[in-house]
Amino acid sequence: MKKPNLKKMWVIFANVALASFIAVFLVVLAIVIYYVSSAPKLTEEALTATVSSKIYDKDNKLIADLGSEKRSNAKTSEIPKDLVNAIVAIEDQRFFSHRGIDVIRIAGSFVNNLKGGNLQGGSTLDQQFIKLTYFSTSTQDQTIKRKIQEAWLALQLERRNTKQEILTYYINKVFMANGNYGMKTAAKAYYGKELKELTLPQLALLAGMPQAPNQYDPYTQPEAAKYRRDLVLQQMLGQKYISQEQYEAAVLTDINDGLQSLTNTSAYPLYMDNYLKEVIEEVETKTGYNLLNTGIDVYTNVDVNAQKQLWDIYNSDNYVNYPDENFQVASTVVDVSNGHVVAQLGSRHQATNVSFGTNQAVETNRDFGSTMKPITDYAPALENGVYKSTADIIVDAPYNYPASNTPIYNWDRTYYGSLTLKAAIQYSRNVPAVKTLEAVGLDKAHKFLNSLGIFYPELHYSNSISSNTSDTDSKYGASSEKMAAAYAAFANGGTYYKPQYVNKVVFSDGSTKEFAPEGNRVMTAETAYMMTDMMKSVLTYGNGLNAAIPGLPQAGKTGTSNYTDAEMDAILANNEVANYSSFVVPDENFVGYTTRYAMAVWTGYTNRQTPVLDNGIPVATDVYRSMMTYLNPIDTASDWEAPDGIYRYGGYWYLEGSAPQYTYTPSTNTTPSSTTSTSSSSDASSTTTSTTESPTSQTTEQPQTSTSATTTQEQPASSSSTPSSSQ
Repeated sequence: MKKPNLKKMWVIFANVALASFIAVFLVVLAIVIYYVSSAPKLTEEALTATVSSKIYDKDNKLIADLGSEKRSNAKTSEIPKDLVNAIVAIEDQRFFSHRGIDVIRIAGSFVNNLKGGNLQGGSTLDQQFIKLTYFSTSTQDQTIKRKIQEAWLALQLERRNTKQEILTYYINKVFMANGNYGMKTAAKAYYGKELKELTLPQLALLAGMPQAPNQYDPYTQPEAAKYRRDLVLQQMLGQKYISQEQYEAAVLTDINDGLQSLTNTSAYPLYMDNYLKEVIEEVETKTGYNLLNTGIDVYTNVDVNAQKQLWDIYNSDNYVNYPDENFQVASTVVDVSNGHVVAQLGSRHQATNVSFGTNQAVETNRDFGSTMKPITDYAPALENGVYKSTADIIVDAPYNYPASNTPIYNWDRTYYGSLTLKAAIQYSRNVPAVKTLEAVGLDKAHKFLNSLGIFYPELHYSNSISSNTSDTDSKYGASSEKMAAAYAAFANGGTYYKPQYVNKVVFSDGSTKEFAPEGNRVMTAETAYMMTDMMKSVLTYGNGLNAAIPGLPQAGKTGTSNYTDAEMDAILANNEVANYSSFVVPDENFVGYTTRYAMAVWTGYTNRQTPVLDNGIPVATDVYRSMMTYLNPIDTASDWEAPDGIYRYGGYWYLEGSAPQYTYTPSTNTTPSSTTSTSSSSDASSTTTSTTESPTSQTTEQPQTSTSATTTQEQPASSSSTPSSSQ
């Protein structure tokens, strides 16, 4: 048998491999040539453009023109060497040695990412400027085509312009927070000086801001701004642009050194500032484009008249009697049918000199107290079959947090004994809430909360009556935005819609992206209706009564947080505060809804250690009632209709098949006597019992005779320890 010719086979293999390589190379080359040929053209107009983004309301009327503010462009000769060195040190250390793309940086980034380190990019300063001028920063737009075009344009930019000219383009293009575009503009606004007059630490601050201008804003985020400034200085030291002595002196300089009061240059009404901040963030999340750097038309869901009304409620004496000028409010209003945010405002007396600062309406650093009970405890219990009716009985009696020796206290340090589910919600009892969460289970409750857009790193039994979490990440906990959207799911029959500010964007090339409401059914219509029926009773009692509007069907829940023992001792040491013996709390809230709108209101002081005293307690419900009166004319008001699958008897609703049977005795009294059916929960003391009262019984319940509880101080509020009592 003839042996195969190995040499000939290797020649054939080599030829095939070479042909394949050439074919692949030609295909790749053709793709690159096609992408390059379709890349945008470098023009002086585009490189120096001061484009603006126009923002429209729900009726397509212009409400803001972002980027139209006055800009001062610096000439190359006006740019100090220290600013150039600072920018290069923090953004692109081989800027002066590469020709638009940095092969070494790309390779280093690739190796680091393969090792599983923090994801790094390989973009040069040229590429960052090109991206800023022509492209989106969206992850979904990080395509091969985009990267090829970005690199090609960076190479062309280097051929077209000098390094000094490229730096000048960059310095004049970047957004610098508070309505300032370009570093020369920022120097004038922040320090009242020209760039060449600024100190080293001041220049380092400006150099570090463009990556995240609002995050590194020295006026609103001084700690983050200092961290970034010092990082720039550290990189300058490492590159030997400054000496050790210069570095040490600069990092010791106060971040506020030289800062002057800002003047308002906003091209939009002040009452739109908080809302526009969320619009900017949502557009960047969904498209990758920063409205402050690019020209886009954005169509939002804001009702300008409602936004103006909310501003007037906050900042005038026509609606609410505020305790003092420092008392704060944050609230969000959503359309329950689609999740559109129609109005939102994060504070009273907003500063007129800071753009897009902290928006407390979406911050999650304050406690929403007992407004958490419906969504953490009772709705999951109905949804998971723990309860079958609004008449199920829960015992409000001395009880410890599960798996602990720590007692649970009600807000008034008393116990009401056996209560229906409806009464437990109406009177906001803490013990029944904790027992309910225990019966549901932490995992199921956590899953239910997640479906409503509310997250915790880990759910604790303390969260049955509180939104407190030890994790400071803003994605955890509750806010007025999150709570309004969560309660809207009760209002619309069980569908959660993610809060939405923007419905459409139109790009500079005429292309359009539309954003439909993002909704998912999270509970049955029966659960939603029974929760609404029970929360209607909240507006007939106590603090909730202040939110009621005659003739308007509403449901809602009050919420109050408390201080720890140590905090309370320190606060009561103040003689002025000690005179307010009935109620001293850090946060007072109300979340409610109609068939059209849901609204969540937080009230308190910016400094949590400043307590809300007696005269501040009604403010949350005052704000809610004033806004809902405006939004819901009585002549167009509507009530909820009960879905199939539940039945009413007396003042209560029962799931189909769960209503008790009735027997009649041969006496002159023909009123049926009730029988009971029990369903056990996780322990005997939290056993629930279904009962029905006579059809003539009142739907608004009265509490049982109180039994005094221990007078021990309330336990501290914490996601991992015992919370204070909530109302």
